[in-house]
Amino acid sequence: MLKKLQDEITVSVDNLPEPQNAAEEGCAELLRALFRSRAELQEHYEQSISDMTDYYTMWAHQIKTPIAAMRLSLAEQDSPESRSLAEELTRIEQYVEMVLCYIRLESSDTDYVIKECRLEDIVKSAVRRFSGQFIRKKLTLQMSGLDRMVLTDEKWLLFVIGQVLSNAVKYTRAGGITITCENDVLKIQDTGIGIAPEDLPRIFEKGYTGCNGRSDMKASGLGLYLCRQICGRLGHRISAESSGGTSVFIDLRRSGVDLRE
Repeated sequence: MLKKLQDEITVSVDNLPEPQNAAEEGCAELLRALFRSRAELQEHYEQSISDMTDYYTMWAHQIKTPIAAMRLSLAEQDSPESRSLAEELTRIEQYVEMVLCYIRLESSDTDYVIKECRLEDIVKSAVRRFSGQFIRKKLTLQMSGLDRMVLTDEKWLLFVIGQVLSNAVKYTRAGGITITCENDVLKIQDTGIGIAPEDLPRIFEKGYTGCNGRSDMKASGLGLYLCRQICGRLGHRISAESSGGTSVFIDLRRSGVDLRE
């Protein structure tokens, strides 16, 4: 709402009082020059942002073609090396998705398609991306209570669940992951290394990686930040607990809807 009001506010120097002397005329001309300069800088800044957004959007879409070709080539092989490469390819795909997600979230043109979606279909679609890692690490997967309809944006919720699952699989060396839903609150629980108590309040902050991320050296600190931003705009809530592993809760009840309207 504040952003919308800000966009509607215009400042003009066209209706300045008629100058009564040379000094006032000089001040008025100086103000006009300053406002012209400000308008030019603003236009240049907005054009630069637009060009950069267009470039990275184009790059993210174009990189999908060689990724798909590599995945097709790896699918024809069955060896420890090819399976390892397939996992790294999945990681690259996640980074590309993260770039696109970040760009779209910052864009005022982003559309949200809110409709009744089958939660089980979204969860299974997210899980399939990590099937190879589940098999390689011999992790168990239990799901229950997912056969229900929820009001959400399927594409954006899939991204959120995928990010949470990515962390769960990455930091779980043994045991497994349990996905349940009760009262429209989706719970993704793992038996992994957990989150340090001092990190827990900050894991959804932009760029924050915590102890686990610093030891991993590959964490960007953007995944969970984007999850919170998306959930906020969809009217959902996301939170986490850590005790003998990590539990992430996604409250799918649409309260405090944002959608950047």
